[in-house]
Amino acid sequence: MSLLTLENLTASYGSSQALFGVDLTMAEGEVTALMGRNGMGKSTTVKAICRMIASQGGLVLDGQDLHRLPSHKVAQLGVGLVPEGRRCFADLTVRENLIAAARPGQWSLASVTALFPRLGERAGQRAASLSGGEQQMLAVGRALMTNPRLLILDEATEGLAPIIRQEIWAALRHLKQETGMAILVIDKSLKELRRVSDRAVLLARGKTAWAGRMADLTSDISEKYVGV
Repeated sequence: MSLLTLENLTASYGSSQALFGVDLTMAEGEVTALMGRNGMGKSTTVKAICRMIASQGGLVLDGQDLHRLPSHKVAQLGVGLVPEGRRCFADLTVRENLIAAARPGQWSLASVTALFPRLGERAGQRAASLSGGEQQMLAVGRALMTNPRLLILDEATEGLAPIIRQEIWAALRHLKQETGMAILVIDKSLKELRRVSDRAVLLARGKTAWAGRMADLTSDISEKYVGV
């Protein structure tokens, strides 16, 4: 049984339609890359999954229709989001950010700081005092503290220094190898996505243009829908 299913999903910002038919299926423990050029509907798809924007069509998590739920109930069902732009609580400490939405499970302060030691070293610092890369680690750690079944990362490595990007990708590979968590990743690095993803879904103009195993994603297809 699929963990997450989107079928002919549509969504609009007021009178402006952004999604015209997104199809996506994810199984438990699967890593899926959601790809496409800027403005093709990737972040809008994430907002629809998390119920941050009204949508129509099939939107089902583990047999439950998400259209019937507010966003906080979707989070309680096990959807953890690392949003674009990080959005840490600037005036709270690292520790306070991490425990703000914590739920019981595998991921705790100890396990998150083992994954990202810098967070342990800066536990008492305000989030606003961290570097951009450290704030991104904090955003990932905060999502993990909710102990999600599905972790969604929206451009989690964008704008970061290369060494920090590699730390984030290493953490994702660890999550794939050591946990049964399903992960939906939006990113521009096809090289890194190929290393960590089982499947790929490519969007074009708000619709699914291609979906399949990452191993079957040819350079011609990626160039057509992702290349600059």
